This record gives sequence, C-alpha cells and structure tokens, in this order.
Amino acid sequence: MRASGEIIRIAGAFVGVLVGAGFASGQEILQFFASFGRLGLVGSVIAGLVFVFLAMALSTLAQRLHAHSHKEVIHALLGRHLGLAFDALITFFLFAITVVMLAGAGSLLQQWLGWPEVWGSVLATVATVLIVCLDLGRVIALIGAVTPLLMFMTLVVTGYVLATPHAGHEALAQAAAQQPRGAGHWLVAALLYVSYNLVAGLPFLVIMGGQASSRRNALWGGVLGGLLLGVLMLLIAAAMYWRMDSLSGVSMPMLALATQISPWLGHLMSLVIFGMILNTAVGMLYAFVARITPTAAASKRRFRTTSAIAGALALAGSFVGFIQLVGTVYPAYGYIGFVLMACTLVGWLRLAKGRPAAE
Repeated sequence: MRASGEIIRIAGAFVGVLVGAGFASGQEILQFFASFGRLGLVGSVIAGLVFVFLAMALSTLAQRLHAHSHKEVIHALLGRHLGLAFDALITFFLFAITVVMLAGAGSLLQQWLGWPEVWGSVLATVATVLIVCLDLGRVIALIGAVTPLLMFMTLVVTGYVLATPHAGHEALAQAAAQQPRGAGHWLVAALLYVSYNLVAGLPFLVIMGGQASSRRNALWGGVLGGLLLGVLMLLIAAAMYWRMDSLSGVSMPMLALATQISPWLGHLMSLVIFGMILNTAVGMLYAFVARITPTAAASKRRFRTTSAIAGALALAGSFVGFIQLVGTVYPAYGYIGFVLMACTLVGWLRLAKGRPAAE
C-alpha cells in the first residue's frame, strides 16, 4: 500500500506541474496538436508515449543518483561543463514560464470578465509575489489542490464535446489550418511540446524520483504520470478539433468550450484555470528566485526584494501577449530541450548497463 501511494505521489507531482504549465488554458495544446487536425491527434499519442519513457527514465535516474535537485541529474547526463550551461537555461526558463503565466492571467480575465488584459496580469503578479514572499506553504498547497478539479473539469468538457454533433471534417480541417501553430510540421510540434515540458517539469520530477524508496516505485511513478498526461492530451486535442470552427482567435480554448456548454460551467472553469495559472506562476517564480538567490534562507529580505523585482520584470514581459508568448517561448526552449531528450535516452541506457551516464 505504501509503495502504491509513493507511485501515485510521483505521478501526481509530474502531472500537477505540467498541467499547470501546459494544459490550463488549452492554448498550448491548440497550437501544438489540434491546429494540425487529425495528424495532430496522432501527434498527441506519440507525445504521450515519449512522455511515458522520459518520465520513467528521469525518475529512475534520479532515484539511482539519490538526486536532491535537477543539477545532479543534468550533470550526470551532460557532464559538468554542458550541464552548467543547461542549468542556466533551465533557470531562465523558470522565469520565462512565469512571464507566460502572467500573460495568461490577463487573457483569462479579459475573456472571462471583460477586464483589460493588463489588470489581470497585474492582479496575478501581486498575488504571486505576495505568496512567494510570505512563504505561505498552506496557501500554495491549497492552490495546488486545484489540479484534480481541473482534471475532472477536463473530462466533463471533453466528454460532452466528443458526445455531441460537430461540423464536417473538411470544415474542421480548414478552420484548423487558420490557427497559429507551434511548428511547421505536426511531428516536430508534438516533440517540441514534450521537449519544453521536459525542461519545465524536470526539476520537480527529479526531486520526487530522488526521494523514491526504490527504483521500482520511481519507474512506475514515471510511467503512470506519462500515461495520465498522454490521455489528457489526446482528450483535449480531440475536443478542440471537434469544435475548431468556434475557436478562432480565442486565447483560452478550454474556457470557450466550457462556456459553450453552460455559462456557470464557464465560470467554474475560469476559477480553476486561474488557480492553476497562479499555482504555476508561484512555483516557477519561487524556484527561479531561490536559484539565483542562494542565501535566501539567511536573508529573507534579500529574497523578498529579488522576488518583487523578478515579478515586476515578468509583468513587463507579459505585455507581449499570451498567444505570442506561447508561440515563441515554448518552441524556443523545445528545440533546446531536444538535446536534453537525446542525452536522457543515452544516459538512461548507460546507467542501465551500470556505466556512468556521462563521461
């Protein structure tokens, strides 16, 4: 029973982080999967299988190395020098995701309540910085509890959409072709989605895997997490494709789908999405500030000042626009993450044979 609980915790941590960073709004899945039509659905299946392998490989690597942070696994996979470079890239990506989340909050409140986007971004920034500075662990845990509700809401929305009539496939394909895309080819887009999520989820997955009591628990925790992500991706991508003719120019596709079903369901989905956006923003900003302020434990004042400055800079960056940020920040780090994906495969195979991951 204890083993099964540990497996579920590892899977839940991985899914929780990536649901917040890449699922909450639906814009990510729209650009990387649904916009490619039927081929995009095939891409979501492939991406799910790759997620299963990477989550399994990284969690077992972390358990074998007894890793306490992503640095240990990165250095094992890439070597000390290249590992330092990737550590810096991952650290900056934490800030970049914060920027995207603040922009997403502005788009959400604009679509939901009709507020100017800047108001939503400012509100999310203030809330994020306050939570990070006050170190309200219980508040963060409460926001993190929104993840199961988002998964439930996703199942409700996608189930309804898939069970009701839709436009013809030719009309849907034409509408999909008009959507922004994360890459020029459906397979590249699918792999990019996995890649940038790997960069985002690596620090948390490694910590959970490193704390696992056995390699078996780490392995099956990664497998379960990857499978859950794959199923969610396929369901969301299929639902969006079924309603592609009504999603043109929409920043928050999941909110639009929920509102089409019922206004009250749209309100509930808005609250859930805002909670997930805030949860991700808090986690990423905290991890970023903690990484660049190593003396935070001894100097809370310095930590709080750095948090406020980083939050203000992230707010400024969010004015670029949510859709534009998703279409530029995520693909850019996706290409960088390809190196990490390849090294994960090589490193896992080497450690499976009892040899060092990097020489």
